Parts: sequence; C-alpha cells; structure tokens
Amino acid sequence: MPETMPQDSFYAKVRRGLPALVAQWLTLGQGDADRLALLLAETARVTRLGHPEQTPDGDTLTDWSRPEGEEPPLWAARTATFLLVQMPARPLPASDDEACAWAYCWLRNRDFEELAAAEQALPGHLREPLAAALRAAWTDLKGLRLV
Repeated sequence: MPETMPQDSFYAKVRRGLPALVAQWLTLGQGDADRLALLLAETARVTRLGHPEQTPDGDTLTDWSRPEGEEPPLWAARTATFLLVQMPARPLPASDDEACAWAYCWLRNRDFEELAAAEQALPGHLREPLAAALRAAWTDLKGLRLV
C-alpha cells in the first residue's frame, strides 16, 4: 500500500478546508463582516464551542476566510459549522478539503458513540456530501488525533 503524502492526509485537508468553512459563514450569514464576527464569537461562548478571548472584528474574520490568510481558530470553525448546518439555505461544502473541515468540526461539536449516530444526526442534505469525509474524520477520531 503506498504511503499517503502528508499534504494528502485527512488533517492536512481539514486545515486547508477551514478557511473555506469560515468563508461560507461570511458569505451566507446575514450582516456585514463585523456583525458576523460578533455573532460567531457570541455563539461560540453561549454554545460552549469555544471561548474566544476577544471578539474578532470583520477584517479578522475576512482574513480567516482566505486560504492565504491567518488560519482560523478552531472555535471559529466549529461555530461556523454549528451555524451553517442550521441554515435554511442548506449550504454544502464546495470541495473535498472543505468537506473534511465540516466533518472534523461536526465530530468535535458533539459526542457520538458510533459513526452511524454521527451520520444520522447530520441534516439530510449533508449526509451524502459529507459521507466520505465523515468516515475519514471518524477514523481520525478513533486514532486519537482529534483532541
């Protein structure tokens, strides 16, 4: 079996997909970048998906949404996932890397006893688009790398 190149590993895909995940929130959320940054930080605090030390501004959120920008903190990606899966617009990941980021955050946001429970908890429109990424995330989780 050929070795997987580090840039092709699941976690490398997650890291490359995190900015796109935040970009989805920035694109689909209602409001300007400053308001969306505030909503993201406050939602993280209320839902206990993270504890941002300070609320980012819109420029920071925009920077996090660019592949060449600063990598978004995990609380921001987890919270964006939390908000996106509830949107009536039913957004979908636009790439394999972004799907891996969504799946990674989905498993980090909740406790699941088994993969089937994580799959069933997904909104119906995300089950097929996230199927392979969720299996890879589950394998990664069981390998104790999702800590």
